[in-house]
Amino acid sequence: MQKDYYKILGVEKNASGEDIKKAYYKLAHEHHPDKKGGDEAKFKEVNEAYQTLSNKEKREQYDRFGTTFNGAQGGFNGQNVNWEDVMGNMGGFGNIEDIFDMFGGGFGMGRKKPKDMRKGNDLEMILELELESILRAQDKEIIITKNSTCNRCNGSGAEPGTAVKECFTCRGAGRVQEIRKTIFGTISQYVICPDCHGEGTKPEKPCNVCHGEGRTKKEEKIKINIPAGVDNNQIIKVKGKGEAGKRGGEAGDLYIRISIKPHKIFEREGDDIYLKQDITFSEATLGGKIKIPTLEGDKIIITVPSGTESGKILKISKRGIPHFSSIGRGNLYLQLNINTPEKLTKRQKELLEELKKEGL
Repeated sequence: MQKDYYKILGVEKNASGEDIKKAYYKLAHEHHPDKKGGDEAKFKEVNEAYQTLSNKEKREQYDRFGTTFNGAQGGFNGQNVNWEDVMGNMGGFGNIEDIFDMFGGGFGMGRKKPKDMRKGNDLEMILELELESILRAQDKEIIITKNSTCNRCNGSGAEPGTAVKECFTCRGAGRVQEIRKTIFGTISQYVICPDCHGEGTKPEKPCNVCHGEGRTKKEEKIKINIPAGVDNNQIIKVKGKGEAGKRGGEAGDLYIRISIKPHKIFEREGDDIYLKQDITFSEATLGGKIKIPTLEGDKIIITVPSGTESGKILKISKRGIPHFSSIGRGNLYLQLNINTPEKLTKRQKELLEELKKEGL
């Protein structure tokens, strides 16, 4: 049965070479057998149509004689496909390696830098602090249990007096070449060495304590510096204080997440703090001086203006939280609330009655 190559590619008979190329790239990507849901038969058919219609001479012969001319060859011939063009027209793939990785990776490229298989894991912990403690920088000593460098082999993984040798299987590369057959032909790709697990070296005789890991689980004291003005959920990075790397590999980092405990009387908003203070009716009406606590633990004297209404807020400059990694401090905002007594003495009632008569 004669095949309609134009119909297979979904283009008109007067389609340009560029339109044919775009249609082929789209369908080849859609039906590739190495993709989930791919169709090998359809893929070969699409390729067959493209091999004919993309060649000027073959296309002229096909237009005259159909698929009976000698130049029509079924099946896939990868030698005639410009894969760099395919990559550029599929969209989302930067180069030929990207699409090969999608189809299983490899094709003998192996140009990507291998991941350091020995690097230690990063760690995260929560550190609780009192609000008043962040007014100044401080040093904290914490104890954590983690993988630390083995004391016996000093992290090499080898029994003292023995050597760490190059892996015989991968010759120190950490990867080996894997060859397999596909519809493209014989394809090679690089995979992690199963013998040294990507490290490229192996201890001649594994350490008796860490069994070749170069690290053991133990408690470790770590001293960290907490800058003034840190905020809730802020993260401080301590480089190299995560888990020790495997066999002398680079250590991970330690991330300290700050948790500020709620204060009994102060509330924090950014670098400002807020305090509520009750005052008497007479203090609000006549004004006066009152003592209020501060985050530092001392007391300061504040002047209450006469005629103060309940809920009025006074600003006390530079009595808040220090600015993180900067100079200066936030402010203290004092909310004055008039305290209405529930019980009065006989004398207080008499005085209030007198004030009532005066229109107060």
